[in-house]
Amino acid sequence: MPGPTEMLEAEHRIIALIVGAAPVLASRLEEGAPADNALMTGIVEFMRVYADQCHHGKEEELLFPVLGEKGVPMHGCPIGGLISEHIRGRALVKGLEEAAAAMQKNEADTAARKQLVANLRGIAELYPGHIWREDYMLFPMTDKILSEEEQVSLYEAFQQVDKRIGHQVIDRLVAFAKSI
Repeated sequence: MPGPTEMLEAEHRIIALIVGAAPVLASRLEEGAPADNALMTGIVEFMRVYADQCHHGKEEELLFPVLGEKGVPMHGCPIGGLISEHIRGRALVKGLEEAAAAMQKNEADTAARKQLVANLRGIAELYPGHIWREDYMLFPMTDKILSEEEQVSLYEAFQQVDKRIGHQVIDRLVAFAKSI
């Protein structure tokens, strides 16, 4: 059975597909390409549901509190910094959604186009370092701190998050990310 950190790392690989597409989409928009409303709506949904509710939810609701109980500081490095990055990611997705809605109403809205580009670039800049810090700092620390029993319990709790969101929803969002 995979452990909880392996589950989170696998989710990172899926999130990285969207993050990797973001600068390409931003460049296309800067070159004057029309905004693909369905694509932008899909990215917003992916980032809100898969990246935030599913992935960040597992970390913030389950992993971080368990680490806090083990003596890992909840403020500062590493957890406080990661939570700050989650908050920054949410703000970027909200900005992306607002800019995409403005572009849908008026394709010629240059301010909205600039905002769309800025939020896509912000996502592309934020997430690679964030993922690296979790994969190479937080998760190895987690694997050392938690007992095997605690890891099994955490993995089962992670599965409940997936169940609550819905496996069909998750599968659809993973397929969307792979299609980009």
